[in-house]
Amino acid sequence: MLLNRAGKPVSPRRPAIPHLVSIAYSPAAGDTQPPDHYQRVPVTHAALTVAGGLAGDRKGRHPDRQLNVMTREVLDALAAEGYHTAPGQMGEQLVVSGLNLNALAPGDRVQLGPQAIIEIIKPRTGCDRFEAIQKLTRRQAAGRMGQMCRVIVGGPLAVGDDVRVLVAEPGGAPV
Repeated sequence: MLLNRAGKPVSPRRPAIPHLVSIAYSPAAGDTQPPDHYQRVPVTHAALTVAGGLAGDRKGRHPDRQLNVMTREVLDALAAEGYHTAPGQMGEQLVVSGLNLNALAPGDRVQLGPQAIIEIIKPRTGCDRFEAIQKLTRRQAAGRMGQMCRVIVGGPLAVGDDVRVLVAEPGGAPV
């Protein structure tokens, strides 16, 4: 048992385990591009599919843009600058905490939950629609808008699931 200087028991600090904190998708029904917000519905559970990103998400059909993944820590900083960052308001589908997505490079892979695996394609850069919705420039958020990803292995997801970067073996296959 660990004790502090006063002799009282303390719990050892453990590093935060990276985990999934938000899932939001664009339903097929409804106004596909309202002028003042991204059409996203937050959910607690979802499934990733190789063919379409989040199951039921109309935005996941393009293989190089199936998912926009952001971090809670970056969203908190952007919120302090005036950006709208509730689930889906930045146009993201997934939000993780405890993982520096900006340190990942195209081709890196991340496991979400018990079996789903995504691959980093490229950093998200934003568009005119982003600026119209946020009323702030994408230049102000440059380098902090998350990563565009594709699904390599489908599977179930739930808010709270562990997230981990897969380390590549020599020759490139993730383990």
